[in-house]
Amino acid sequence: MAQWNQVQQLEVKYLEQIDQIYDDKFPMEVRHLLAQWIEGQDWESAYNNEPMAAILLQNLLIKLDENLDRVSQEKNLLLVHNLKRIKKGLQAKYQSNPVHIAVVVSNCLREERRVLASANMPVQGPLEKSLQNNLGSERQRNTEHKVSAIKNSTQMTEQDVKYLDDLQEEFDFRYKTIQSIEQNDNNSDAMKQEMLMLQDMLNALDYRRKEVLSKMAQIITEAEALVNNMLAEELLDWKRRQQIACIGGPLHSGLDQLQNCFTLLAESLFQIRRQLEKLDELLFKLTYEGDPISLQRPHLMERVNLLLYSLFQSSFIVEKQPCMPTHPQRPLVLKTLIQFTAKLRLLIKLPELNYQIRVKATIDNSRRFVLCGTHVKAMNMDESTNGSLSVEFRHLGPQMVTEELHSISFETQVCLYGLTIDMETSSLPVVMISNVSQLPNAWASIIWYNLSTNESQNLAFFNKPPSIPLSQLLEVLSWQFSSYVGRGLNSDQLGMLAEKLAGQVTYSDQQVCWSKFCKEHLPGKSFTFWAWLEAILDLIKKHLLPLWIDGCIMGFVSKGKERGLLKDRMPGTFLLRFSESNLGGITFTWVSQSENGEVCFHSVEPYNKGSLTALPFADILRDYKVIMADNVPENPLKYLYPDIPKDKAFGKHYSSRTSEGPRPTEGKTNAYVPSVFIPVSKILNDSADPPSPSELLPMSPSVYAVLREHLSPTMMETAVRCRVSLFYSSGVLCEELENKEVLVMRKFNTAMRDVSAYK
Repeated sequence: MAQWNQVQQLEVKYLEQIDQIYDDKFPMEVRHLLAQWIEGQDWESAYNNEPMAAILLQNLLIKLDENLDRVSQEKNLLLVHNLKRIKKGLQAKYQSNPVHIAVVVSNCLREERRVLASANMPVQGPLEKSLQNNLGSERQRNTEHKVSAIKNSTQMTEQDVKYLDDLQEEFDFRYKTIQSIEQNDNNSDAMKQEMLMLQDMLNALDYRRKEVLSKMAQIITEAEALVNNMLAEELLDWKRRQQIACIGGPLHSGLDQLQNCFTLLAESLFQIRRQLEKLDELLFKLTYEGDPISLQRPHLMERVNLLLYSLFQSSFIVEKQPCMPTHPQRPLVLKTLIQFTAKLRLLIKLPELNYQIRVKATIDNSRRFVLCGTHVKAMNMDESTNGSLSVEFRHLGPQMVTEELHSISFETQVCLYGLTIDMETSSLPVVMISNVSQLPNAWASIIWYNLSTNESQNLAFFNKPPSIPLSQLLEVLSWQFSSYVGRGLNSDQLGMLAEKLAGQVTYSDQQVCWSKFCKEHLPGKSFTFWAWLEAILDLIKKHLLPLWIDGCIMGFVSKGKERGLLKDRMPGTFLLRFSESNLGGITFTWVSQSENGEVCFHSVEPYNKGSLTALPFADILRDYKVIMADNVPENPLKYLYPDIPKDKAFGKHYSSRTSEGPRPTEGKTNAYVPSVFIPVSKILNDSADPPSPSELLPMSPSVYAVLREHLSPTMMETAVRCRVSLFYSSGVLCEELENKEVLVMRKFNTAMRDVSAYK
């Protein structure tokens, strides 16, 4: 089933995550209309291939034109308008930098696969459960309810202030009327009656003033509790979800709901502020001893201003953490002189602020470090699809590196309605590198920091890094696979990793220290646990991705458990697992039966990225041959564990056979004999005497004699005993050896050319 069709069948909670993936960079309308075509293109290969990216962009625009013609004939005016707008936007964004759209589309497809993998995983870890519980919490609903209540109360006080204004105008009129009465009428009964009415009105005014001020004080008190408690906790929860999403966890959402709360509350506070200013006008017209306005208004105004300061400062957030577009699954790792992006957002969305707030970016608020690129930009509502007040820095790049955590700081100032508010926020700690080879260890630091602490700024964290519960660490490791290669790990695979980290499969209360994860070598190995795991991720990403996504690779299984799984299976049953002794290696093990019925297990020497670059792994499984004692090659791989026929499991991943090359054109003949590259192993009988070199390979004694003249005995032994791949073409035999045997390979090939000349 096409990926987009699978996406559309997801549950609502996962569709919300899909919605977070798409924005104005790549609208969901384009994804939907061109779903099949988009999934058929190689966007990742265009990362570092600008001509290819330019062709993809041009073809995308052509496809949009074709859809425009179709919907125009259907007279769908709204869709035609939207498609024209989208096409114009894509041209403006990517025409000068087509590589960027390849990065964006590839990221979107990868995030879709991650959400699909998450939806298909039957078990949720403790971190993901807690995040989902917080996402729809009772506190969030209570927060939204209280914000609405404050907004309604503010509207009511608006009417109270208006009524108070009307009442005071009536009092002013009566007071001026009495003043105009002649002096000799001052002691009349009518005058005394008027004075009594005027006193009653003044008493009513005093009561109303106290009532309005009391209501305002109550609203301000409720707003203070909301800002300092519930809203602050909601924002902290969102920031924690963002931290977890940065290290591969579920996509964070809920920011639009927070923006609605912040905006409504800010509007209410500004309305209260205007009401207090109106009371000041009434005070100027009429005041008296013990006037509540003169006594209470200054303090209430101060409280409102402090609340607005606090609200604005907390609403200035980093919506998207710093990330290099070339490594979207590795945010917070920055390389010198390589541009990165970051997006800032103000959760108080007021039209008066559009293009009025200029944001400046710095590193650690220090002059020691310099950011190259445009580091001052204005926030606006036009660049985001949801109309949020935001700004995205797309061309920043660090110029210096030190071996410590850093943060990217952003500062700005808001001037509104007589208030001047300075605001500052910072990214999560970033790690800066000078070479891409440093990225794996840098990413390990990012994982450990964001899993260990809720603190957004603890740059001295690695002076004494804390231990982490093994159960949480394993959950995050599964996220590395789901976010980076589209499929997470199941409980059996995690159990094998637990055994490597803690020495046991049960891990309910185990703790793992930083050095065990990333510093200390695995027992008997020359590499750390994280280096081993990262090499596997890289191998899957570059050479095994379709097989991994389809679930063909069991991957993480120990040799002992591997034999337990295969021993009762049909001969020819095999499974694929990652090498424990080599970095970035994959092997397969199959089960067979000897003539006396004894169960035998055979594991091929691991394939690394060098050998998989020469031949796809699915083709290796298809063409793999074993030379038995009688020198008859056969493929021992019949069923993928537990009992799936090999061709059914891998058939769609086979490439066309090289022997099925293009046919000669009419009147021409092909000058070359078609050839096929076949991986071959020779299984020796341990009970038999060691065979002589002339028996190991199909060659005559005379050919072997020529080889012996060119190669030392040690090189001959190495050449004939290692795993070989036979390349048959015009009777020539070549060998593909592992990296450590490159020198032998060269000398062996030289000798083989001499053999050909001899023959």
